[in-house]
Amino acid sequence: MDTFVRRAAGSNAEEIFINLAPTPDTELADQLEELYSTAKELLAASNAKVLQERFFGTDSAAQQASTARARLLADFDDGVPPTYLSVPAGIRGEISGIHIHAVTGDCTVTPIEHEGKKVGRICTTLDRKFMTVSGITGDPSTDPATQTQQMLTAAEAILKQNNVDLLAVPRTWMWLGDILDWYDDFNEVRTAFFVERGMIAKGKPSRMPASTGIGIGPAGPCICAMEFTAVLEPAGGLEYLDAGGNQHSAFEYGSAFSRAASALTPAGETIYVSGTASIDESGATTNIDDAPAQIDATIENIQAILRDEGTSENGITFGFVYCKTAEIERQFCEKWSNFDWPAFTMIADVCRHDLLFEIEATAIKP
Repeated sequence: MDTFVRRAAGSNAEEIFINLAPTPDTELADQLEELYSTAKELLAASNAKVLQERFFGTDSAAQQASTARARLLADFDDGVPPTYLSVPAGIRGEISGIHIHAVTGDCTVTPIEHEGKKVGRICTTLDRKFMTVSGITGDPSTDPATQTQQMLTAAEAILKQNNVDLLAVPRTWMWLGDILDWYDDFNEVRTAFFVERGMIAKGKPSRMPASTGIGIGPAGPCICAMEFTAVLEPAGGLEYLDAGGNQHSAFEYGSAFSRAASALTPAGETIYVSGTASIDESGATTNIDDAPAQIDATIENIQAILRDEGTSENGITFGFVYCKTAEIERQFCEKWSNFDWPAFTMIADVCRHDLLFEIEATAIKP
């Protein structure tokens, strides 16, 4: 098993980022036992509380993971379910990995509810208030565009319950099953929603969250799901990087997200780098049909954004690596066998047919 643990210590709290990827060629039950037993040990050793949690694997693995998690992480279960994400089997088998963002120290973590369901948590320190929300979906009986509108509306309602709005959100994750069939529809709905809220306006700097929109849907009947973080206090505790590194604004080619955002989180200043691929300054795909070159260009683009934000890959606390096919996943793992970012790989369609690879990264600024 690959275990990636990164810590960020602040004056009042310490954030802990846990990425666990299972041992290949072992039985699914053994992988789950290994993953959740390790997660339990790491959380217990720091007396930590979970802020956000994700499972990446096949639908059948997710069902078994829910049972294993209930048994092994019962002491850390506050009623907020993890996000179970549907990923094809890859080089490690039916499970790509699990991710847990936790916190410890002089702080409190309180679950929040929406429409009778626990959907996230608020972490409160002496001078900060930070929220994570997961698993927001729409009505699975409706079309994908309607589900997108519903999950954005639900996200806004959760924020309003806590006396903020979308301008308090530095980071979103949009988990979009069958992305290549309806990504244009998704962008149309999201852009209209952000324009109506004043996040995008002519002649003014845009205030769009950093984001990942990737071809991984939630386990279950819904086509899409949304997660986000928000800075509740201090007011204005975040900034957006509309363009950065080697790339111009994504909005210039129709995608409403910032290249990166910085936010005051419980233990410091976090840099959220959006899902990034082999795209040039004009927004065109580069290195078409050349997966190794797209991989190299993507990593360079991430590094350039981190430099613009005053940090480096040494500050990365976690990342997700998205490969269009199992062969590309294999090529990445072979070429970048010394890749020391705290990240694991998974198979997923990227937002264009000719994009073969994407990475997102989250880092703590020194």
